[in-house]
Amino acid sequence: MSERPTLALLAEKLGADLRLAAGASDSLVPSGLNTLQDANENEVSFLASAAYKRFLPSTRACAVLVTEEQAEACPVTALVIPNPYQAFALATSVYDRTPQYAAGIDPSATVDPSADVHETAYIGPGTVIEGGAQIAESAVIGAGSFVGAGSVVGARSRFFPNVVVYHGCFIGADCIIHSNTVIGADGFGFAPSGGKWTKIHQLGGVEIADEVEVGANTCIDRGALGNTVIGHGVKIDNMVQIAHNVQIGDYSAMAACSAVAGSAIIGKHCTIAGGVGIVGHVTVADRSHVTARTLVTKSIEEAGSYSSGTPFSDSRSWRRNAVRYGQLDQMARRLNSLEKAFQQVAPDVPTGREAPDKSP
Repeated sequence: MSERPTLALLAEKLGADLRLAAGASDSLVPSGLNTLQDANENEVSFLASAAYKRFLPSTRACAVLVTEEQAEACPVTALVIPNPYQAFALATSVYDRTPQYAAGIDPSATVDPSADVHETAYIGPGTVIEGGAQIAESAVIGAGSFVGAGSVVGARSRFFPNVVVYHGCFIGADCIIHSNTVIGADGFGFAPSGGKWTKIHQLGGVEIADEVEVGANTCIDRGALGNTVIGHGVKIDNMVQIAHNVQIGDYSAMAACSAVAGSAIIGKHCTIAGGVGIVGHVTVADRSHVTARTLVTKSIEEAGSYSSGTPFSDSRSWRRNAVRYGQLDQMARRLNSLEKAFQQVAPDVPTGREAPDKSP
């Protein structure tokens, strides 16, 4: 964590227009960030959603990140900026308390003589770096982690404790991999034969581009043939499963507990919400947004928002509706039969299911 800035320096760093409240000083050094309702007189806050606007008049923060439209209603010093939420994200780096480590290899680490560890990298206690692995400048490999033979970790990338990277994987620069994530485990490949399963050895690897962040307890499997590929700037949450030979395009994001089956392709700038399932061998178009608990069973060919699943209701109603859901096919057949019978006795009466009239 770098030295904390004054309000004036913080505004300069964020590119904000500093508008001091009466009696305020731009030399104040804020101690941190907090919400509008919880901030004290020495903390900076932000207003990024209209839902929290009601807390602005009573905030005790020393300064608030606001838009030009919100600035007039701000009772304290305003840091005026077009996108307060993005500015808040940038400000978090100023007050980040993540431990920093000096370069070096802990005496309890095991580093193969053929591994190439840059002199500015940090290798934590109990870590194992296998032969031919490469750890680039200023990388941080947290305690108890494992980097397999021939794998590469790019410059300034950081592994939190107990990250496992199997052999033959590539992690780009400026990546963050959180604890207990496994990269490069075998994909789920087995051929049925004679009532048994014959293992398909996974001959590819995993290729992760720069500026990717992967949450805790996530698994990214190696490819069967060729690599599983995670694009530039992708963000993956906790407990996500990425199967073999999946491709995820640049700047897409996946929320917790989502899963992608083998060889699916997710485009660029997509958002995959929590609990989404995507079946194998389908394609999701660039800039698609899949809402929570959706099951994607076929390719999405056009950008847009896509949903499935049933919203919750009280249990009694849900049970009744679940029974009726199982009767839909039978009901549809009966309806078709009734419409055909009705058309025979009253052929000129519309049923409401005719093709729409497209005439002007």
